[in-house]
Amino acid sequence: MNYRILIVDDEADILEFIRYNLKKEGYDVYTASDGEEALRTAAEVSPHLVLLDVMMPRMDGMEACRRLRKMPQTEDAVIAFLTARAEDYSQVAGFDAGADDYIAKPVRPNVLVSRIRALLKRVDSGAGSAESQEAEPDRRSLIIDRERYVVLKNGEEIVLPRKMFELLALLYSKPQKVFLRDEIFAAVWGDDVVVGERTIDVHIRKLREKIGADYIVTVKGVGYKYQDIHEA
Repeated sequence: MNYRILIVDDEADILEFIRYNLKKEGYDVYTASDGEEALRTAAEVSPHLVLLDVMMPRMDGMEACRRLRKMPQTEDAVIAFLTARAEDYSQVAGFDAGADDYIAKPVRPNVLVSRIRALLKRVDSGAGSAESQEAEPDRRSLIIDRERYVVLKNGEEIVLPRKMFELLALLYSKPQKVFLRDEIFAAVWGDDVVVGERTIDVHIRKLREKIGADYIVTVKGVGYKYQDIHEA
């Protein structure tokens, strides 16, 4: 498959840097310098993946992401924010807007290409899965492959962003144990990292969208636990 990638950034040198490195990998690459141009280009080419800057003129990345999610050409596309903004509120807002992941600037070419490959795996794993799951819901347990940083469900790989994977791995490590919110913050984000109160909730919601809602149980006012759905 020739993957179509749309890069959106108002800095011409960044656009050219990413375009050059992705073209070398054989991808079909398209560029836009602001959110409005991104919407027009996306409607024309139906990209599999959109790399989206946050701070742009005319229409910022957050609004562009929300609109892309409503377009039939991009409602199922993988969207990743490419940004130097590392504040937690920005990440939470990005996930709420419909983003799948973040790639921080600056990024080395080999790291960028590796992240793009991982993100595009979601395109393959998502194709045609909705119909089969609706016909016969998957009730098999998950398997976490920590060496390859992937989750196996029904024999198929699910690639998760790093923090989402670490959160799932923590809950998975002790099924039925209720992890307090403070425990989760310390284990996944670290004691020295300041994150917003909604960060865990947003990550849990995105996890449930990726792996299914039955695996993670909310214990109201306390925290979360993982359950094997065979034993639930």
